Amino acid sequence: MSRLRSGRGASPAGGGRTAATQRGVYVQSPKSDIYVALLGVALGAMILGCLLLVLVLNQYGFQTTV
Repeated sequence: MSRLRSGRGASPAGGGRTAATQRGVYVQSPKSDIYVALLGVALGAMILGCLLLVLVLNQYGFQTTV
């Protein structure tokens, strides 16, 4: 599926022009690839690391000094 990308000076939607008479460029919507999946894995690892850090700090009562 493509989306209509409006150019300069395009009227807003419902401006009296039908979709057949609007000017613009049809562009493909970006697809997910392996790098998007790796970003998700990295985000999950960071969240898991933060949760484990909170659990360890909870054992010490959240005190960082002696």
